[in-house]
Amino acid sequence: MSRIGKKPIEIPSGVQIEIKDNRIKVSGPKGSLEMMIVYEVKVELKDNAVIVDRKQKSKRASAMWGTTNRLISNMIKGVTEGFEKRLELNGVGYRMAVKGNQLDLALGFSHPVLIDIPEGITAKIEEGALSISGADKQAVGQFAAEVRGLKPVEPYKGKGFKYSDEIVRRKEGKKAVAGE
Repeated sequence: MSRIGKKPIEIPSGVQIEIKDNRIKVSGPKGSLEMMIVYEVKVELKDNAVIVDRKQKSKRASAMWGTTNRLISNMIKGVTEGFEKRLELNGVGYRMAVKGNQLDLALGFSHPVLIDIPEGITAKIEEGALSISGADKQAVGQFAAEVRGLKPVEPYKGKGFKYSDEIVRRKEGKKAVAGE
């Protein structure tokens, strides 16, 4: 039994949910998100809550039961509060700037790196950190991972992008052997 799947999802005020065929659409103050519902799971609205249940007792149905519940919960949270990832850039000469719909990065390469910011995602630079936010949790996380992947933090000097809550274990460099 899925402990997550059993729990009904409360619908906050200001959020509209439409279930049509095998699609669910969630609309709120921060935008609108849509998702396909897998065949093994049924989703229904009852008493200002979303109820997710299995249609059959198969291994895949059990796996998708809790997953679907959590995805719908994340959609509701996304259209009400939104999601945010913060990246810090450390390193001498490294810089970042938002220019229109692009992120301009100088990461020690021989050329500047320009990345298009996807639709539905906002990027701001505040206090030396890049703040990536949006309603879709997967899209925010994917874009943050792509930016971090350009120059991941290295363990010797700590240069590169790191998540604000990430802990980087620093390594000791080579030691010179004296007297031989």
